[in-house]
Amino acid sequence: MRVIGEIPSNQCKITIFHWNEKYLVKFELGLYEQTYKVDEYEVADEEALKALVSDDFIKVVMQRFDAMHEDWGKVIN
Repeated sequence: MRVIGEIPSNQCKITIFHWNEKYLVKFELGLYEQTYKVDEYEVADEEALKALVSDDFIKVVMQRFDAMHEDWGKVIN
């Protein structure tokens, strides 16, 4: 797996990887991770992939992190 780069964000860490004819977009926040796999042929290039990670998409990812944290809290309590 090769690191392609990072997308700057004040909300979470976003890293793009290339592996096995796929791009992986990995979001990390605290103890939680979300990874989205995108086939190479679905985007023109790495810049087009980065453009897909919009502010609106990051907002949805952050909401999912909140839900993950809530779910985990229910399990351990």
